[in-house]
Amino acid sequence: MDDVVVGPLDLAARVDDALAVQALAFGLTDEEIGVRRHIVLRHLTNPGARAFGATTGTGRLVGFAYGMPNDRTQWWSTIVEPYLRATRSDDWLDDSFVVTELHVHPAYQNRGIGRSLITTLTDGAEQPRSILSAIDTESPARCLYRALGYRDLARRVLFPSAPRPYAVMGAPLPLRRR
Repeated sequence: MDDVVVGPLDLAARVDDALAVQALAFGLTDEEIGVRRHIVLRHLTNPGARAFGATTGTGRLVGFAYGMPNDRTQWWSTIVEPYLRATRSDDWLDDSFVVTELHVHPAYQNRGIGRSLITTLTDGAEQPRSILSAIDTESPARCLYRALGYRDLARRVLFPSAPRPYAVMGAPLPLRRR
């Protein structure tokens, strides 16, 4: 990870820096960034929400991850629940820690930063397992998640306004190490 350090992040204070990373890593429009800013700040009010960042020696944020204990009444859970029920996996919505977002600046990918962010984030979870959603394609992110112990719980999950389907993945905690 060279000169990059992973540590706790005051995401509310650095939300614009984080969304700039997400926009580059995920390809967001200015309108999508505005919507996500509101969502991130709302998520941070949930009990147990935590965030970690990857910063360079100069303080530049080059990656971040945040999550929280899952709550079946939250929007994400209400969308994925029917898909998980169809695969008899909806029990994963209970007593799980959700990795809500994980993004690394493209110039800093493939250096172990994403792995460090997600393991640091989930290591502090009180729940025995973790769930997340990722675009349902064979990508470096999905390979990382599998290497950490995540497995597909449901595929072809459609979120309103998302142009591509997602997969919901789950793993026991702590996550697998190399």
